[in-house]
Amino acid sequence: MLYLELAKIYESLEKTSKRLEKTFILSKFFKKISKKEARDLAYLAKGKIFADWNEEVVGVSTQLTIKAISKATGISEEKIVKDWRKIGDLGKVAESSIEKKKQKTLLSGRLTTQKVIDNLRKATKLEGSGTVERKLALVAELLTVSKPIEARYVIRTLLEELRIGVAEGTIRDAIVWAAFDKKLDITYNKKKNDISLDEKQREEYNRYVDIVQGAYDRSNDFGLVLEAALEGEKELQKIKLSPERPVKVELCLKVDSISEGFKRVGTPAEIELKYDGFRMLIHKFKGKITIYTRRLENVTKQFPEVVEYVKNQIKGENFILDSEAVGFNPKNKEYRPFQEISQRIKRKYEIDKLKKELPVEVNIFDCIYYNNRDLIKTPFRERRRLIEKIIKEIPWKLKLAERVVTDNEDKAEKFYKEALKRKMEGIIMKNLNSFYQPGSRVGTWVKFKPVQEPFELAIVGAEWGTGKRGGWLSSFIVACRHEGHILEIGKVGTGVKEKSEQGLSFGELTKILKPLIIGEKGRTVKIKPKIIVEVGYQEIQKSPTYKSGFALRFPRIIKLRHDKGIDDVHSLTEIKKRYTSQK
Repeated sequence: MLYLELAKIYESLEKTSKRLEKTFILSKFFKKISKKEARDLAYLAKGKIFADWNEEVVGVSTQLTIKAISKATGISEEKIVKDWRKIGDLGKVAESSIEKKKQKTLLSGRLTTQKVIDNLRKATKLEGSGTVERKLALVAELLTVSKPIEARYVIRTLLEELRIGVAEGTIRDAIVWAAFDKKLDITYNKKKNDISLDEKQREEYNRYVDIVQGAYDRSNDFGLVLEAALEGEKELQKIKLSPERPVKVELCLKVDSISEGFKRVGTPAEIELKYDGFRMLIHKFKGKITIYTRRLENVTKQFPEVVEYVKNQIKGENFILDSEAVGFNPKNKEYRPFQEISQRIKRKYEIDKLKKELPVEVNIFDCIYYNNRDLIKTPFRERRRLIEKIIKEIPWKLKLAERVVTDNEDKAEKFYKEALKRKMEGIIMKNLNSFYQPGSRVGTWVKFKPVQEPFELAIVGAEWGTGKRGGWLSSFIVACRHEGHILEIGKVGTGVKEKSEQGLSFGELTKILKPLIIGEKGRTVKIKPKIIVEVGYQEIQKSPTYKSGFALRFPRIIKLRHDKGIDDVHSLTEIKKRYTSQK
């Protein structure tokens, strides 16, 4: 397929904020592609070149991108940087640069989606001497034969910031519309922005949505799902969970009381400690043990001791286990807060030193695959019985998550208060008959914590400090998410320290954020939304200043969340709900 055709689809998606219209545009596109192209085009629809679980990255910095635009157009790097600071979007800078490029090229041709995929994937494989120059050549080659609109989206795909407002739910529904529209008789009314379905059609529509969502939950691969869906329902059902690839974790809804928790999950319920740690998915496949975070990051090398625990303490040929890893003080055996232990997730050096200074205890609470058997649709009480059989517990290494099973509020309250005494965050309450639902907050698992829960928000901007804070970024602009878009909800600087020994410092945060700067205007910088922080606040207020329509009163940064990504950021819907409840 010509890349120009895809670029025009991107542009159409970028021009509308209506989710149903985006779904319609994508579904029309998916309908006419061949099975051979389906997998790669599904990845490109998300602005990616691989499946979600694949860790390979192009690894091209903004500076190298600027050099590639300059090489392809003959426009100086200084002029490109100036335009970038003004526009704040290197994709649009590439587009305007191609329109007015100075140098003539002997190369001609029509850019294809396959060529874009091939060049970017080649860039992920490059290693050793001359890597930067070869990556530069691969990107410049694409830009040299690009039309202006193509250049915009080549660069955005390269930098993983497509900016078309397409979320996972939109892609899922577009696959349903494309593959099953004849069976469902879906008609989109653009004027009303609606699809007309009677009760029976709606029931059938929801069934297909569940089938497609289930296939994605088991694979984390929309390419594989689209390819199968175009073949029919039976092919989708063939997509199975596998310990060969990571799977998204089930998430918890928040409740405001133990009583509300029982109402949601039923009685009796399993009540577990809510550890102040991070999710750790443990996979064993063909004798190899792999460890993933909830963001699907492979952290096996960072936790070699956990690999040994799994080898020595868990029976099974292959499996997927869900757990919480929590740090502890090796001297007094007290649990440590997440903020202290989180650095182990990112650090790739001095591993032996870190595992002694910052050890972790793994608390297993679920098993969703065991010895070639998918357990997602197995009731939770049976999955718990299984892990009790296959795990040999050794405290401070690897053990079962502590729990009680009860329908008694007083007993649950006692367990909760004991959890807080032990410096836990609170408790998790679970429906004993529930299935495991990857990536979902469906209410069969709920969490109860003692205070107003902070928001998890993305840093999208900041200001260069002055005086004592000169050279540091400060006044951080934070944002929530809404239907594939990132919406600002305020500025925050409180909670960040001037000295690193006091906690998260301006210097540390500046070092993390500086490579993610994508635009500058005076002292204000625009930042790629990659870094997530936990933000506490006193109150939510309505505000015309920010795109979300809300602002946080007395916000403060509590901690960095290395274990969370943009999909974990609180949504505008959740913020509105909490705004209403506080009234």
